[in-house]
Amino acid sequence: MPADIAVCPCYQFWSLCSDIRIEDKNMLACSLSKELFSTALAAGFDPYLGFYHQPRYGRPALALDLMEEFRPVIADSVALMLFNNDELNERDFIKTGIGISLTPTGKKKVVAGYERRVQTEIIHPIFGYKVSNRRVMEIQSRLLSRVLSGEIKEYPAFKIR
Repeated sequence: MPADIAVCPCYQFWSLCSDIRIEDKNMLACSLSKELFSTALAAGFDPYLGFYHQPRYGRPALALDLMEEFRPVIADSVALMLFNNDELNERDFIKTGIGISLTPTGKKKVVAGYERRVQTEIIHPIFGYKVSNRRVMEIQSRLLSRVLSGEIKEYPAFKIR
């Protein structure tokens, strides 16, 4: 993951909740959407043309559509894990003029937590073999491609348990 993820300009567009300016939530959403942008491209899609999110200039609608499936599994679980394990606490935040921001140390902790989560291996619920969460995102993009090409009838949504 690039070191400049903390200053990703997509915060304002890809925020999970635009009225709350807590940088870690935006940072996780930005990281996840960048990852899914890449998987959409790898599967042969135009990431700017989605199904649920309206296409707007510079807004990767398909990446945001795919993100709905992974937000609870990746972004939300990372935020909860960091707070529940006391890896991230009040010392990692600073009050700014527009809200709350992460300190440089806090940003490193969020990036490390995100990377741990996407590298975690699971048993894929459809195929039954061990893959990383990062690979699951690519598999789901490729499954969507197969649905649209008519190779399979129904999109098998990724679900845990």
